[in-house]
Amino acid sequence: MLLKNKKILITGIANKYSIAAGIAESMHKQGAELAFTYQNERLLKNIKPIANACDSDILIECDVSNDTSIKASFERLKESWVSFDGFVHSIGYAPSDQLEGDFLEVTNREGFKIAHDISSYSFTAMAKEAKSMLNENSALLTLTYLGSVQTMPNYNVMGLAKASLEANTRFLAASLGKHNIRVNAISAGPIKTLAASGVKNFRKMLSQHSKRAPLGRTVTAEEVGNTAAFLCSDFASGITGEITYVDAGFNISAMPLNELNDD
Repeated sequence: MLLKNKKILITGIANKYSIAAGIAESMHKQGAELAFTYQNERLLKNIKPIANACDSDILIECDVSNDTSIKASFERLKESWVSFDGFVHSIGYAPSDQLEGDFLEVTNREGFKIAHDISSYSFTAMAKEAKSMLNENSALLTLTYLGSVQTMPNYNVMGLAKASLEANTRFLAASLGKHNIRVNAISAGPIKTLAASGVKNFRKMLSQHSKRAPLGRTVTAEEVGNTAAFLCSDFASGITGEITYVDAGFNISAMPLNELNDD
């Protein structure tokens, strides 16, 4: 098993359809011992069954918009684990009014700040608090999206926040490399999740993705989870600072290869 004897903290699960839930399932299958954070009491009830299925009773409240809460969450984790082998950062948010309409028309200072704070800075903040507890050969992983490098309708300020997150991944990799800690990101294709539902016309995005992707489909949370398990394992010991696309090849295709076929 890829992650036997590894202890991994999973963040960002909203419900059983979350990408992070798929990652947790894959990591559990590969032998990892898992712990989970939850944003608030309302979401705790959704995460408990996922944690139970992964044989974990470590559930820790963490509000990533608050440095005191982040610090307290790792202090709480230390009560169960003196040290651990990495964490999965699957956290992104922008106010809903920022994710509908023309970018220039709808973007405002507050929405811009919130998107970058929650979606990107939180990765740095968590790494800062986790660093002293991380074992050698640890791995940090975050989740990004193609909207970081290509424009798409309604994604708006989240595209900028994801671009920041990808740069963040590279700078964290450079900073933590001397401690033999790796940092990577997965750019997943669109998957039906609670977070994705906040983007207007998301169903149309799924349809367009399937038409253009070389594999002719979208991807599953399990496929993303399997890649995550690999990247956090010692089999990926030479990989850091990378953005790995798990999107059925969508990112390489300017248009479907059959688009210009003669009738």
